[in-house]
Amino acid sequence: MVYIGVDLHRKVSQVAALDSGGQLLCNRRIRSRPDEFVRIFGELEPLPAEVAFEATYGWGWFADLLTDLGYPAHMAHPLATKAISSARVKNDAVDARTLAHLLRTNLLPEAWIGPPACREARRLIRTRVALVRFGSRLKCQVHAILAEHGVLLPEVTDLFGQRGRQFLERLSLPDLSRTCLQANLRALDGLRAEVRQLDRQLVSLFKGDPRMRRLRAIPAIGFFTAATVVAEVWDVQRFPDSEHLCSWTGLTPSERSSAGHTRRGHITKQGSRVLRWALVEAATVAPRDPGHRRFFSRILHNDRRRTKIARLALARRLLTLCYYALRDESGCRAYPVAK
Repeated sequence: MVYIGVDLHRKVSQVAALDSGGQLLCNRRIRSRPDEFVRIFGELEPLPAEVAFEATYGWGWFADLLTDLGYPAHMAHPLATKAISSARVKNDAVDARTLAHLLRTNLLPEAWIGPPACREARRLIRTRVALVRFGSRLKCQVHAILAEHGVLLPEVTDLFGQRGRQFLERLSLPDLSRTCLQANLRALDGLRAEVRQLDRQLVSLFKGDPRMRRLRAIPAIGFFTAATVVAEVWDVQRFPDSEHLCSWTGLTPSERSSAGHTRRGHITKQGSRVLRWALVEAATVAPRDPGHRRFFSRILHNDRRRTKIARLALARRLLTLCYYALRDESGCRAYPVAK
């Protein structure tokens, strides 16, 4: 058996190979191109081989390449690979050899490699989130222009709706400020069109997924939140229980324990930022449901906790309900799917 460690980068990568006894077979720098990897892997045949690489920017194509070549792929979790981050001598050659050594000794902290369909669904969700956030920044620019000129906002529900846009068109502003205002409004119109197109793609992708129906039975879990949960979690069976899913999402508090003393801090904020953001947004409106409102009020009045802490606790509860809805075909018992 040959154990291969790859320190993957955008332009060049380092490839190190060890045999079963730990002897170094090669350690080379190559260009990050599929044909280069095929060539160097071919030099190590006919022995069976496994490949380890660290999760990095743009790793998807390399995982697909390994699948096409028939090599078992192992993706190392960068935050858990302490043998690399804490090394006294750290360079690409050392990193690649360390990955191969950890793989050979079965000490590699692995991260889940999502299938291509999962990564495509995540890309669609994250693109929509990015566009919506960019639209929020544009709206803030408009509000800043109005505040700079002392313009009082009209009594409308949405400044960027029909009545609000009529108000903005009638404003008397200096020429340059008017130019900036119109530029932001045109960009917002373009973003709205793109977001609507992405929404149609999301509906087409997830409308036949039975997991969506089970998730949407939970109050405060709308279509977009359910789609985010499905895309980011994908295979719920990789989590043994809901606690592991909440930890993976970064909704559990950090903990430092020693000699019987336990200190818990803020949530870890590791894992999927998009999923964590979507659940916190859902927790903002969740207290409209009586069951969620009772849980929210109990946390809020316990030890004088702040609203943000109660909202995070509610987001974690929503994710726990989502776990059981994804795991069981009948949905979670608290909010079963209507027949």
